[in-house]
Amino acid sequence: MNRLNGKRALVTGGTSGIGLETARQFIAEGARVAVTGSNPETIERARAELGKEALILRVDAGSVADQQHLAQALKESFGQIDAVFINAGVADFRPLEQWDEAGLDRWIAVNLKGPRFLGQALLPILANPTSIVLNTSINARVGMPNSSVYAATKGGLITLARTLSGELIGRGIRVDALSPGPVVCYSAQVAVGLPACLRPAQTRSSTPPPVRMADVPCEQAITPPGASCASAPKSMSATRCEISWLANTTGAGA
Repeated sequence: MNRLNGKRALVTGGTSGIGLETARQFIAEGARVAVTGSNPETIERARAELGKEALILRVDAGSVADQQHLAQALKESFGQIDAVFINAGVADFRPLEQWDEAGLDRWIAVNLKGPRFLGQALLPILANPTSIVLNTSINARVGMPNSSVYAATKGGLITLARTLSGELIGRGIRVDALSPGPVVCYSAQVAVGLPACLRPAQTRSSTPPPVRMADVPCEQAITPPGASCASAPKSMSATRCEISWLANTTGAGA
């Protein structure tokens, strides 16, 4: 199918895990895709996997200045953007007493402040209609131990989706929230602090598995919640949808 034929899409945090698989699916559906990342190794792997079909940019998701530079780069390369999947984020699971101010500020910058200012920076180049999907997490609702900061930032994204959906609907911009459960997407930061019962067997060893969503078919893991929301909206009358996604996966969380 070519549901996104001719569309221009941005996937932040698109060099691994959910973001990389979403970029693959968007390209397969005919979209021109830009992806961002901050890790040089995953950037190079994504460049090799996605090929010339993707514009791959190194961006610090927590830097307001980088969000402005990203918007300018997209304007120069694509002109306008039709779909945005704000997926970049970090996860660190620690007990309350182990957090310090610098760590808290960094996690809020990457998971909440950066996405908010990215939306602001992109406004002048968003097409009408445009769909924005914010990748949040079921951790915003389930009260998992050691997830206080992560859950707070993801809950903030859900609130941001609610408020911006009403604020931007008049411009033809739909804002949705995706709240996935755990997926097979290894990150050392994710594994640290998770209760052992919630960690996949692979992450309990010292050798991380490949960064793949291997245990769930792509069409089950990504396409229904991701591509369908981030494609051109079929109805701009709805102000917001939130999809809580509990796929049959075994890995550390989104």
